[in-house]
Amino acid sequence: MATTQRGRPRSFDRDAALAKAVDLFWEHGYEATSVADLTAAMGIRPPSLYAAFGDKRTLFREAVASYRQTYGSLLPRALDEGPTVRAGVARMLRTAAAEYTDAAHPWGCLLISATVNCTSPEVEQDLREIRNANVRTLESRIRADVAAGHERPESDAAALAMFTATVLQGMSQRARDGAGRAELEQVAATAMLAWPAPEKPGAAAAPAGAAPPVPGRP
Repeated sequence: MATTQRGRPRSFDRDAALAKAVDLFWEHGYEATSVADLTAAMGIRPPSLYAAFGDKRTLFREAVASYRQTYGSLLPRALDEGPTVRAGVARMLRTAAAEYTDAAHPWGCLLISATVNCTSPEVEQDLREIRNANVRTLESRIRADVAAGHERPESDAAALAMFTATVLQGMSQRARDGAGRAELEQVAATAMLAWPAPEKPGAAAAPAGAAPPVPGRP
């Protein structure tokens, strides 16, 4: 037996509306972005927002998930494309220099900046867990390369992973403060000098300044 659908059909593009929410949270952060700001940017009324996305926190979680599948996937992909973790980190930092300063979207990294001065502990914790998981993943990659002989046996994987994460966080903030791509590429190249020299000649990739260009970037 056929059933009749209740309620009016959705009159907006949900994916496009979500993209607007991503940009707004990215630009202004979770705390400073109000429901009124969101509905204005997304072109919908509050009842439609709540019906399609739930409350503000639920929308933010979906925006974070969308960011990680799109813009936020570029850095992990760059890391994975390196033949060694050292080469991957060099490429990842160069990618960050390009992406964090791209005028096509808000500057910096949403995962780093969106909960600055946030008064919602649960929201802060959500992003903190993502960032800390990324550090643990990088540490595991470094340990694997130490075991494989690509890095010196005395290399401190935990310290290198934390150092790299700290550099990325600093690059994100510098981008939001107006730093350009060239400045951040200098930071990326300098950061790679902190890595212990490889034990075997040719075991690591070229320095960050000579890393392959980011696909699709000048």
